[in-house]
Amino acid sequence: MLKRFYQVPAYALGWLTFGVCALAFNFLCAVLLLLPGRETWGRFARATLHLFFAAWLRWLRLLGVLRVQWHGFESVPFKKPAVWVANHPGLLDATFLLACVPDVICVFKPAMLRNPFLAPAAIVAGYAAGEYGPDFIRESVRKLSEGRSVLIFPEGTRTSLDRSLNPLKSGFALIAERARVPVRVVVIHASRDLLPRGKPWWLVPRLPAFAEVQFDSSITVDPDSAREATARVEARLQEVLRAPAQAMTV
Repeated sequence: MLKRFYQVPAYALGWLTFGVCALAFNFLCAVLLLLPGRETWGRFARATLHLFFAAWLRWLRLLGVLRVQWHGFESVPFKKPAVWVANHPGLLDATFLLACVPDVICVFKPAMLRNPFLAPAAIVAGYAAGEYGPDFIRESVRKLSEGRSVLIFPEGTRTSLDRSLNPLKSGFALIAERARVPVRVVVIHASRDLLPRGKPWWLVPRLPAFAEVQFDSSITVDPDSAREATARVEARLQEVLRAPAQAMTV
């Protein structure tokens, strides 16, 4: 009980830190949006978000409310463009990947454009808001051809609580096929109550929470095989998610 009295305020402090820093950076980005040549600030914004998310996750660990472990990324060639995909069990999944993978374009829901904590920074960073329409596919392929990677959660939304994985949409494989880049598969194991679908961010999960982010494999998408590649990735995610995660047993 005494431990809970500490953990709840610490959890609130972690989110307060996020909110203050996010508002400050988004205010700066809102100013940049008013200036000409805002595209030139994209790399700066992505680098800042990469460092911020990494620092924030370290802060949560120091507070004793969240412990994240990354495995298998040591030999990944980050500078080579790729389509990164992962399962999506909770609200913080994007922060886990953006803290690990540098200079990546994150795909987010169009609804994020109404969020003052996130929208200006996402726009300046060149993040993509999209459903898998033709314009979104072309824009993603263009970013990959320029040497940047793209991060997509192909479930389209957070995983339902009654299953380990939602059905995957095949847009990510089509993008990889057209851009002729590999698909890099990441598996996220996390505490099941760590901000899953349908749970507000302000409801405190069981603490400390845990997450393990594992680079699993790199898949080549052959011409005219986007659906086959989607099925392969979905089967692989299902297989790995059945196994217990190392971080969850620490």
